[in-house]
Amino acid sequence: MTAIKHALQRDIFTPNDERLLSIVNVCKAGKKKKNCFLCATVTTERPVQVKVVKVKKSDKGDFYKRQIAWALRDLAVVDAKDAIKENPEFDLHFEKIYKWVASSTAEKNAFISCIWKLNQRYLRKKIDFVNVSSQLLEELPKVTEESVPSGENQSVTGGDEEAGDEYQELNAREEQDIEIMMEGCEYAISNAEAFAERLSRELQVLDGANIQSIMASEKQVNILMKLLDEALKEVDQIEFKLSSYEEMLQSVKEQMDQISESNHLIHLSNTNNVKLLSEIEFLVNHMDLAKGHIKALQDGDLASSRGIEACTNAADALLQCMNVALRPGHDMLLAVKQQQQRFGDLREHFARRLASHLNNVFVQQFTQALLQLYNRSYFLSVPGHDQSSTLAQHSVELTLPNHHPFHRDLLRYAKLMEWLKSTDYGKYEGLTKNYMDYLSRLYEREIKDFFEVAKIKMTGTTKESKKFGQRRLSLVGLHGSSGKLTGSTSSLNKLSVQSSGNRRSQSSSLLDMGNMSASDLDVADRTKFDKIFEQVLSELEPLCLAEQDFISKFFKLQQHQSMPGSVTEADDPDGGTLSRQHNPGTPLPVSSEKDMIRQMMTKIFRCIEPELNNLIALGDKIDSFNSLYMLVKMSHHVWTAQNVDPASFLSTTLGNVLVTVKRNFDKCISNQIRQMEEVKISKKSKVGILPFVAEFEEFAGLAESIFKNAERRGDLDKAYTKLIRGVFVNVEKVANESQKTPRDVVMMENFHHIFATLSRLKISCLEAEKKEAKQKYTDHLQSYVIYSLGQPLEKLNHFFEGVEARVAQGIREEEVSYQLAFNKQELRKVIKEYPGKEVKKGLDNLYKKVDKHLCEEENLLQVVWHSMQDEFIRQYKHFEGLIARCYPGSGVTMEFTIQDILDYCSSIAQSH
Repeated sequence: MTAIKHALQRDIFTPNDERLLSIVNVCKAGKKKKNCFLCATVTTERPVQVKVVKVKKSDKGDFYKRQIAWALRDLAVVDAKDAIKENPEFDLHFEKIYKWVASSTAEKNAFISCIWKLNQRYLRKKIDFVNVSSQLLEELPKVTEESVPSGENQSVTGGDEEAGDEYQELNAREEQDIEIMMEGCEYAISNAEAFAERLSRELQVLDGANIQSIMASEKQVNILMKLLDEALKEVDQIEFKLSSYEEMLQSVKEQMDQISESNHLIHLSNTNNVKLLSEIEFLVNHMDLAKGHIKALQDGDLASSRGIEACTNAADALLQCMNVALRPGHDMLLAVKQQQQRFGDLREHFARRLASHLNNVFVQQFTQALLQLYNRSYFLSVPGHDQSSTLAQHSVELTLPNHHPFHRDLLRYAKLMEWLKSTDYGKYEGLTKNYMDYLSRLYEREIKDFFEVAKIKMTGTTKESKKFGQRRLSLVGLHGSSGKLTGSTSSLNKLSVQSSGNRRSQSSSLLDMGNMSASDLDVADRTKFDKIFEQVLSELEPLCLAEQDFISKFFKLQQHQSMPGSVTEADDPDGGTLSRQHNPGTPLPVSSEKDMIRQMMTKIFRCIEPELNNLIALGDKIDSFNSLYMLVKMSHHVWTAQNVDPASFLSTTLGNVLVTVKRNFDKCISNQIRQMEEVKISKKSKVGILPFVAEFEEFAGLAESIFKNAERRGDLDKAYTKLIRGVFVNVEKVANESQKTPRDVVMMENFHHIFATLSRLKISCLEAEKKEAKQKYTDHLQSYVIYSLGQPLEKLNHFFEGVEARVAQGIREEEVSYQLAFNKQELRKVIKEYPGKEVKKGLDNLYKKVDKHLCEEENLLQVVWHSMQDEFIRQYKHFEGLIARCYPGSGVTMEFTIQDILDYCSSIAQSH
């Protein structure tokens, strides 16, 4: 440290005429250690300026630089942090607080001691020293070798500073007198001893003169002393009077002290009384329940609207009194404890009374609903009653009972339920379970009856015979006093399958009654099924939404507020789950409240999903094409429910059922493809339009009418792709296996039918298949025409084949007539064998043959005949061309003309 002090004094402070008194090695508190030095300095010139200088080592070299300096007069506080324990930390309060940590406690103490001494000398205690030991401020720093920089004659010790205090600078007059005295004695510089002796003698002369002067003024001194004695006597008299005055005022002081103390006590009493009154007013205003509210809680009428309103207001007031935030100490007051106990008793009493009343309301509404359900189904069990007409009339009203009146009556208690939820969650949970128990049983009966009626409507028609209607009615019975319809679902499904399987065989009797074709009957049945299924979904949807809306409002399960108790899942006695609450005081999140709504809806409507699945299975057994209607309707209702609330019970349930419907739809497509693969054709009759081609046309027509603007169009497009591939593959398979009908005819007729169907329906996803069907139809039409027509002028055809062979061998066309086998005479001989009558006869036989091959359904006979006519004319023109080129000028012509061919073909077509 000594070397650093010498270096700092030499390099930084000596050039600035400053003297370094103390130094301490420090770093900033709380930051990464970057050491620097705090230096206490004074200027060597007057007036003296005291500074605290921060010196830091340069980053670029091994030298120090002056960073910042503070004047000591700007220092307000020196805080040493701890006056007892050793602590290297200290604070210097300038314009802001600088926190430092010294390298050692000794350096810090030495630096603070130096600051204190400089303050005592130059600033006269203007700086506050906090947490500094009194010993440190009383003792002066000892003189050490480190106190004086090398090469300096000054010292920072107390002796040097006292010497500095005795030294006084000469003024101008004193300097002038000394110069005059030294000028009067020329040897003052050369002989200092003689000059000193002279000065001593003159000083003795002056002392003697002073003593004589003092003795001469003794008289005046005596007078002055006399005056002083008189002044002292006057002072004594004044002190005596002041003492008497003080004794007189002492009693007044005591009285004033008593009055002041009395006033203080009065003020303190008044303050306490005001505070006490404020506390009493607070307790009275916030913990006092009106008598009317107490009476309403104890005996209020919970059946009337006015009584419910009074009880609701009283319950809110009671809750406010119980939830008031008491001030410290209030809970120790006996009156407060008694009032809280009274509030607790009122709450328990009213909670029990409210829970009992609501349970009675639930039971009453459940009973009324069962009675209405019984009355609705009563006439079905009356002996001798025309059950078919009753059922028909009942079936027209395929509706679910409306629970709106019950909901309206219960919603009057919604605020009381909210109060019960926040004050007594156990009773609130008990009411929730009871409501779910009653409602689940009620809805199960209503929904099962509703679905039984829907199944009856799907499996029968009101125009059928009474006997057939009686047979269906035998499946329906009454169960107990509830009037619940309990049909045998398995028997009903069996009947449905039988009726579906025998629809074709019974078509004659049905046609006689309804004057309808079999296809019209299918369309009517499917339309009826579609309407019934839509009505079922349309009835279920508002029922579920109304019940969910009621649950959220009545049980307050969608309010963004805290609810005592955290929710956990517990097993319900009926197999479901119900939210349980534990740890009162824990808020219930909104997501848990939505989960609780979904759980309640699942338990209340637990029978909806199984009943819907049964209805879907029945519809699929009645007619597999019903899955198209169900897929569209169910998708639309799922889409609607998800737009309202994607996580609602209705959306989830319908989504699950939609999976089943989609599975049935896929199974329907797979069954159709399997049926295509299993088709067997008769070996004795012509094939015609294959059954699965006609079924695809029926399916596509039905699907296009059903899926128009539907959400699940993509599923239909995928099904189209699978079906059309199956149709193409199996048409070719059947054509290859056909024995009675030529392969080209089977391919031509069926692909023409497919092309016509796709062109009529304009299915965008099957454009490529439509082009492929057209191409296959065209190719096989041409192949059949060529194969069937063959060579009607066989000998003539063989003759010209020989001509073409000679030309191919290199003989010129005009030289062919010189060949012995192909001269003009041979040509005329062959032509004479094919007069017009023979040609017409051959074409007539060909027409009959084509007529036997083609079916009447597709009506392609004229198309094929016209193509054959064109092919025959093409061959005729080819022969004429060869005659003109190979036998020029011979005058040889055919026995018939193109016009004759056209006339032959036309007359043959007309005759047949």
